[in-house]
Amino acid sequence: MSDYFVHESSYVDDGARIGEGTKIWHFCHISGDCEIGSHCSIGQNVYVAKNVKIGNHVKIQNNVSVYEGVILEDYVFCGPSMVFTNVRTPRCAYPRNTSEDYVKTLVKRNASIGANATIVCGVTIGEWAFVAAGAVVTKDVPPYALVAGVPARIIGWACECGVPLRFTDAHALCPECLKEYRKENEACIVRIK
Repeated sequence: MSDYFVHESSYVDDGARIGEGTKIWHFCHISGDCEIGSHCSIGQNVYVAKNVKIGNHVKIQNNVSVYEGVILEDYVFCGPSMVFTNVRTPRCAYPRNTSEDYVKTLVKRNASIGANATIVCGVTIGEWAFVAAGAVVTKDVPPYALVAGVPARIIGWACECGVPLRFTDAHALCPECLKEYRKENEACIVRIK
């Protein structure tokens, strides 16, 4: 008996490594040679490709495909129907479908990606970053940045609890959890307590 749950409508290929307490819901396909950490939630109709690495406590909502080349660190949130890509110049007539063709995408720990966002391959999304629903990310996202739009741009900063921050004289206090932050420059903030 396994120490994780897989709904009877889902397929887990031989060679997939899945951590304790992870739940894989309806109509998913988990490819062999991927790694899913412990206590993850894999929503309905999710595809995880070979060689993908997913950390612990990751939540992937319905209708997400995590393609080869994607790495999700611990506590990443992927909203419903958000999209990862892994080839920069796709063409049917000139297939680019080998591991060597795929461009790495890294989503660092505690980052959140909203529903229907698109993450163009080759970017890094920093720790605690927040990608708004529907955004199209085409370049790296700094830690704590709140990005939105097409293409995504920094529109603010998010607390570790997810609440948008308001800075006064390079200082912000989260109104919900009372964590404090200092703005280092226009592209960097740090938590001070």
